[in-house]
Amino acid sequence: MGSALPLGEPVPIDGPLPPELRVDPNGDFSVYLHVPFCRVRCGYCDFNTYTATELRGTRQDEYADTVLREIELAAGLLDRAGGRRGAGTIFFGGGTPTLLPPGDLARMLDGVRAGMGVADDAEVTVEANPDTVSADVAAQLAVSGVTRMSIGMQSAVPHVLATLDRTHRPESVRAAVSAARAEGLDVSVDLIYGAPGESLDDWRRSLEVAMDLEPDHLSAYALIIEDGTKLARQIRRGELPAPDDDLQADMYELADEQLTVAGFEWYEVSNWARGAAHRSRHNLAYWTGADWWGFGPGAHSHIGGVRFWNVKHPAAYAQRLAAGEFPAAAREVTDAAARTLERVLLRTRIREGLAFADLSERARGQAAALIADGLVDAPSALAGRVVLTRRGRLLADAVVRALTD
Repeated sequence: MGSALPLGEPVPIDGPLPPELRVDPNGDFSVYLHVPFCRVRCGYCDFNTYTATELRGTRQDEYADTVLREIELAAGLLDRAGGRRGAGTIFFGGGTPTLLPPGDLARMLDGVRAGMGVADDAEVTVEANPDTVSADVAAQLAVSGVTRMSIGMQSAVPHVLATLDRTHRPESVRAAVSAARAEGLDVSVDLIYGAPGESLDDWRRSLEVAMDLEPDHLSAYALIIEDGTKLARQIRRGELPAPDDDLQADMYELADEQLTVAGFEWYEVSNWARGAAHRSRHNLAYWTGADWWGFGPGAHSHIGGVRFWNVKHPAAYAQRLAAGEFPAAAREVTDAAARTLERVLLRTRIREGLAFADLSERARGQAAALIADGLVDAPSALAGRVVLTRRGRLLADAVVRALTD
């Protein structure tokens, strides 16, 4: 059911934004819509998601109406802050958004249009489990204004899918991609590497199958063992081996090599696209520090330097909104030091990198050592930017520590 929410200061009854806050009405703005429902819980998952047996006190068929109440409250609060503006990107994440009827997702999207406005060229993405995507579902989503589908493939190898507790069959991914393509949607395929028992040849097979699908975008994430998950318990009991860091590094390098040959370009440490037009604009909004409002239980938001997050359980979320209250659990106002750290952390992950001018004098000195170590690209440094090499991407956390300690 997801990890614990961070600590923060209480949210006043009138909402999570300080009354003195004024936000830029011309700044970039994105919307995240969390759908916390899953048919089964994957053994590695630490997201705020719930199966049917865990939904005591709330109903899945009422969820869209509950989210619409939060959108209405948020629109009023942004009006008071002078910053209601059309969303340039919208992302339905989860959970499995496509467990809801397409009509419910369409109503939520219409709620964003009415409450916030949506840019004419907005990118609208829906995450999907392959087993939940039919030709009819894809058609209804496209008609509602969805422009992009992110399909959770994870692996093409049956024993890896079984270890991850994924219930779809490898062949269902191709059917989902075909359904999305038939409706003119951009397609992203998501992969996970480094599962217990997964070999380099297994990973090569998954990459080959994914590239054969000819997606516009591909994400590849190293498996992280989160405390409290089924997979963590299996490893602790010795039933499965822990992921091998060296093998995961080899898998990353293989992915970058093969995807580059296939015509993809990396634009963020774990993301590749067939040219800039197919990058995930929504994820770039996070990495470049734009404003976004997250709707749904446990969803996080960032508006004008204020971060806040909603209560976790769908029942508590629904109860707050039924009472006309904001569902935010807590908030924090970031100070200058936190903003600097975050900027370095996020900007160094993307292809455009971080301007040297944004670093302290001490950090600029550290950057010289990082170039010598092969972690920062020398030609980019000469042009005034910190851009990670492939090896630097593997050691991105170490680079951030060197530039911020």
